[in-house]
Amino acid sequence: MRGRLDAIDWAILRELQNDGSITNVELARRVGLSAPPCLRRVRALEEAGIIKSYRALLEPKALGYEVVCFAMVQLASQKQADLAAFQARVKDWPAVRECWILSGDIDFILKCVAPNLAAFQSFVTELTQLPAVRNVRTSLTLDLVKDEPLVPIDTQRTTPAEV
Repeated sequence: MRGRLDAIDWAILRELQNDGSITNVELARRVGLSAPPCLRRVRALEEAGIIKSYRALLEPKALGYEVVCFAMVQLASQKQADLAAFQARVKDWPAVRECWILSGDIDFILKCVAPNLAAFQSFVTELTQLPAVRNVRTSLTLDLVKDEPLVPIDTQRTTPAEV
């Protein structure tokens, strides 16, 4: 379906990516459709796997998470069992909000939250003690400069190759 997205589909994706809580009626108004065909298009985008899910973006500090940090992890081994064990542990760690596998000398980058520096230090200690971990470098964030959804959508373009 990706190759068959038209300008209205891209407009729907842009609007939903900016505000997933928008009503179908408001979405339809913004993209120039009536509500029923707009809803059909949204359902088709969901069924095609282009719209993966919807979620609310929460303010960490308002909920007691004062520390946002990144941890760059290098494993001692690239054995499949070690990679799988590390990934399984990360998936069960509430402090880890995102985990990306990287190429190069860093194997994983983790985006983490903690209520305070003591909790952050405890997390780092636990992380560095994992059996397959060779090295961990951490960076505390100071301020957020840009926070955009993962996919850049320009309404003037209609195909992924042009984006």
